[in-house]
Amino acid sequence: MNVSPKPIGAWLGAIAVAAFAVTSSCTTTSPDEVASVVADPTTPIIGRWALTISNNAANNAGWLEVKRENGALVGSMLWGGGSVLTLSDLTIADGKLTAKRPRGPATKGKAQEILDTVTATAAGDTIAGTLEARGGGKKGNSKTAFAGTRIPPLPPRPNLAKVKFGEPIALFNGRDLTGWRSKDPSLRSAWRVENGALVNAVPKRAPGQEHERTANLRTERDFEDFNLKLEVSVPAESNSGVYLRGIYEIQVFDSYGKPLDPHNMGALYSRITPRVAAEKPAGEWQTLDITLVDRHLTVILNGTNIIDNQPVLGCTGGAMWSDESRPGPIYLQGDHGAVSYRNLVLRPVVK
Repeated sequence: MNVSPKPIGAWLGAIAVAAFAVTSSCTTTSPDEVASVVADPTTPIIGRWALTISNNAANNAGWLEVKRENGALVGSMLWGGGSVLTLSDLTIADGKLTAKRPRGPATKGKAQEILDTVTATAAGDTIAGTLEARGGGKKGNSKTAFAGTRIPPLPPRPNLAKVKFGEPIALFNGRDLTGWRSKDPSLRSAWRVENGALVNAVPKRAPGQEHERTANLRTERDFEDFNLKLEVSVPAESNSGVYLRGIYEIQVFDSYGKPLDPHNMGALYSRITPRVAAEKPAGEWQTLDITLVDRHLTVILNGTNIIDNQPVLGCTGGAMWSDESRPGPIYLQGDHGAVSYRNLVLRPVVK
């Protein structure tokens, strides 16, 4: 069954007991650092913001955080797809924030040379601004508006031993796509059922051939907090993802043998790095046991706890929307490569 979203007041009532947060490297921050992102009447831009990007594209959800660390302004931003990236050159003048955002992550120790300009102003619990792209890449020269609302402070870390879960719901029957539909009707769907598994049969890209984007797949039903268990097999060098509530991506990726990274198998994409590497080699069936309660996440990969009840600071790239209080579907990423899923079983939290 679906669980209705918590009212904003419930989140606000938890401010006093919220005592920690994490960075994208899964490092716990101090209470002082948590306080630094609570609304500041003298600097209203301080805080975490759920953004809607005015680009009429599928990836129009964004996220912005501005805080003070050691007296200096620091910030990070998610712009539609991709990763949360660190802002630079942050200044506030006449109530307006100005900052630079790299076009993409640094590669091989080399900083991203293309920097877009972010400007924003906030009043109370709303924010509005623009991202101005100049030169290089697919964006060329453009100016895109965004607007958003302040994200309520994180509630306290839940005691999972006391959380009650409802009856199991089999999301996939092993025979057909009942209960699922394409998230992207304009794209060709490569999803089908083979030998009891839900298979995204994307043809392998030939050398020099452009990657074909095929449709993502989502559940008909929406959910709020839950435990989700599933099995997944990802081919060599392939990539997928399991989106919780349509906004938080648990990475599915052939990262066996790679150093720990927030883009590896089982990570909360670009936000929380697994504590340990627990993935199996490409092509093997792997188990994911995922619990999302009160914006806190636990991930058990192949029997190993790799994310332990950690707070989630905002949506991830590819989110359907940025509102974290809104129930949403489970959606499986199909636009990055071949993958197979089976035995998807969800138990919703009951109050």
